[in-house]
Amino acid sequence: MAIVNATDQTFAEETSEGLVLVDFWAAWCGPCKMIAPVLEELDSEKNDEVKIVKLDVDENQETAQKYGVMSIPTLIMFKDGEQVDQAHGFQPKEALEELVEKNA
Repeated sequence: MAIVNATDQTFAEETSEGLVLVDFWAAWCGPCKMIAPVLEELDSEKNDEVKIVKLDVDENQETAQKYGVMSIPTLIMFKDGEQVDQAHGFQPKEALEELVEKNA
């Protein structure tokens, strides 16, 4: 499954089923650029366990505000539409794998 780019309009639908890891990011954010290849790796290895969604906070401020995103990258884990966990800042692949396993 490919990484999905969500918007304020599609966010609820994209996070409504299963385990979903959302990356709240922006194009100008250095750590966001660093975590992108890690998320792509995670997507290719764990795509049967978790869906990865990216939300650009500059273009989709309503959703970012709704979830209290104050710094980026912020990663929020959803399970069947409910927020279950989160992490802030750059995370190594191992930490993201642990986040997925913990909430599976």
